[in-house]
Amino acid sequence: MALPKKTIIKKSGPGGFRGRNFVRKEPEHRINFYIRVPQVRLVGDNVEVGVYPTSEALKIAQQLELDLVEISPQADPPVCKIIDYNKFLYDKKKKEKEMKAKSKSAELKEIRFTPGTDDHDFDFKARHAENFLKEGNKVKAYVQFKGRAIMFKERGELVLLKFAERLAEVGQVEGLPKLEGKRMLMVIAPKSGKKKAPKDQPAPPAS
Repeated sequence: MALPKKTIIKKSGPGGFRGRNFVRKEPEHRINFYIRVPQVRLVGDNVEVGVYPTSEALKIAQQLELDLVEISPQADPPVCKIIDYNKFLYDKKKKEKEMKAKSKSAELKEIRFTPGTDDHDFDFKARHAENFLKEGNKVKAYVQFKGRAIMFKERGELVLLKFAERLAEVGQVEGLPKLEGKRMLMVIAPKSGKKKAPKDQPAPPAS
C-alpha cells in the first residue's frame, strides 16, 4: 500500500522559511486516509460498484492490500478506485514517456524539385513522399530555382500543386505554396488515422 510522502519544510532560523516564495506541491490524487469525505462511489474490476462509507471502502482496500484512490473529486459522492497507486503512477509515467518518444520520432522529410522536373523523377519522388507520410512524417516539398529560372515560378507552383494532388489520399496540405528566396515550398502532413498498408498481403484466391 502506498504511503504519502511527508513534506519537509526547512527553516532559515527560529522565525521563518528559507526564501520568500515557498510553494507546496499538492499530490496528484487524494489516497487512503487523505480522503476525508463521508462516503465514496467505488468503481473498478475488483469491487462491487456502488456507494460505500469511506471507512468501509478503506477497509476493503486494506484487505486487498491496495490503495483507495480518488479519481473524480468533483462527483457527488467522489468516485474512487482500489488500485496499487505506485504501479498506477509508474504505468502513467511510462505511457507519457512512450508518447513523448513517439512524437519525437516523427521527422520533416524534404523532397526537392526543379521547374523542369520530368514525369519519371516526379513519380519516383511522389512514391517516396507517400511512404514518408504513411510512416507518420511530414513532407516539405520545394522547388529550387537557379539563376533566371525564378522567372518561371508559376511552373514551380504547378509542380507543388500536382504533388499535393498526387498525395491527397495520405496527406493534407498545411498551406499554399509560398516563395522563400530562391525556393517555393509547401508542407504536407499525414492524414490523421491513416494507417500503413500491410506488407506481403496474400493475393485473393482465383475464381
